[in-house]
Amino acid sequence: MSEDPAMEETGPAEPAPQAAGDDRTADERDADTFASIVEANPELAIEADDAAAAVEVDIDLAKVATERDEYLDALRRLQADFENYKKRTVKQQSEYLQRGREELVLTLLPVLDAGDLALAHGAGEGVGQIAGMLFDALVKGGLEGIAPEGGAPFDPTVHDAVMHEDGDGGPVIVEVLRAGYAWRGKLLRPAMVKVQG
Repeated sequence: MSEDPAMEETGPAEPAPQAAGDDRTADERDADTFASIVEANPELAIEADDAAAAVEVDIDLAKVATERDEYLDALRRLQADFENYKKRTVKQQSEYLQRGREELVLTLLPVLDAGDLALAHGAGEGVGQIAGMLFDALVKGGLEGIAPEGGAPFDPTVHDAVMHEDGDGGPVIVEVLRAGYAWRGKLLRPAMVKVQG
C-alpha cells in the first residue's frame, strides 16, 4: 500500500513521544502539537481564531449584560428611595402645617373664652359679634366645640370634672364651666364641667 504524502500532511499528528531529557510540560507539548497541526492546515487556524473571537464576543456580551442589570437594579432602588423620600417629605410638611394650625388655635382659645365671659357678664353686642366672627372663622378651619348640655352623661375622654355633687345614678354633667375644643377630630382642650352622681 502506498501512502499519499498529502494525506500525511493533513491527517492528525501523532503526539511526539517525549524524548529523553525533554523538560517541557504536557501543556507545552500540546501547544507545540497544535502549532504543527496549524502549520499543516492554515484553514484550521482561521477557524480557531474565528471561534476564539466568537467566544470572546459572547463573554464580553455576558459581562456587559451583567453590568447593565446591576446598573438597572441600582437605578430602580434609587428611584424607589427617591419616591419614598418625596412621600415622607410631603407627610412631614403636612404634619408641620397641622401642628402650626393647632398652635394658632390654642393661642386663640383664651380670646374665645374672654369673649364668652364678657357676654356672660353683660357685654355689648359688639363683643358678641367679634367673638362670633372669630369662632365662625375657626370652625371653618376645623374647630369643633365641646359644650355638653346639662344632664348629658360624663365622658372622661372629652370632659374634665372639676366639681362634684352627690346624686343618684351615674355621673351626669350639671354645668359647663368652660367649653372644650377639638381641632379636626383631635382633642385640644377638654370641657371643664361640674358633675353630679
